Amino acid sequence: MNSIVQRVWDLPTRLFHWTLVVLIALQYATGEFHFLDMEWHFRFGYATLALIGFRVMWGFFGSQTSRFSSFLRGPRAVLRYLRDSMSKNPQTHVGHNPLGGWSVLALLASVAVQSVSGLFASDEIDTDGPLVTHVSTRVVKLMTRVHHWNENALLILICLHIAAILLYLIAKHDNLITPMIQGVKRATPAQPLRFSSNWLALVLFVLCAAAVAALVGWAG
Repeated sequence: MNSIVQRVWDLPTRLFHWTLVVLIALQYATGEFHFLDMEWHFRFGYATLALIGFRVMWGFFGSQTSRFSSFLRGPRAVLRYLRDSMSKNPQTHVGHNPLGGWSVLALLASVAVQSVSGLFASDEIDTDGPLVTHVSTRVVKLMTRVHHWNENALLILICLHIAAILLYLIAKHDNLITPMIQGVKRATPAQPLRFSSNWLALVLFVLCAAAVAALVGWAG
């Protein structure tokens, strides 16, 4: 059966993905290597928090391949996928496969924890998150530890994510990078997919950005 080129990823999902990649790199550079002033570290963090909020909402109201309901499956589905991937004719998935879906959720959760904990973190010298003065010292110390510990967890998840992409490319000849750039991939057979409006995505992101801005503004 001949494969055909099919639209898989919508523009909002692709923009989210690559913008998040850039923001995480910039935050790591500012936090660890002082690439820019730490004020920029916070600004990048606010943008990341708005992005994560958008992605969560897009996971419920977005296009079919971007919805959590389309790629989050139970343990049996994951085990079935792992067994099937070892066969001679493994089943293909247009969007995220059952295992990849959970890795996406783990990454989103880790980035969310990093963004939220950063709001309450402090180096006890001259850099405080915007919500430090609104909580107790005990909470600040806890969130600061979480921020540092989760940084390592996030780096591990990112490395595993990159390794999985390379494994699929080398072992299975399945390029997962190009579709996330162009939005299309070859599929056999083609599957009818539903896509949400880009305008809806813009409205959701603006709402999330406004909420983060309001929170930071309230914190002073």
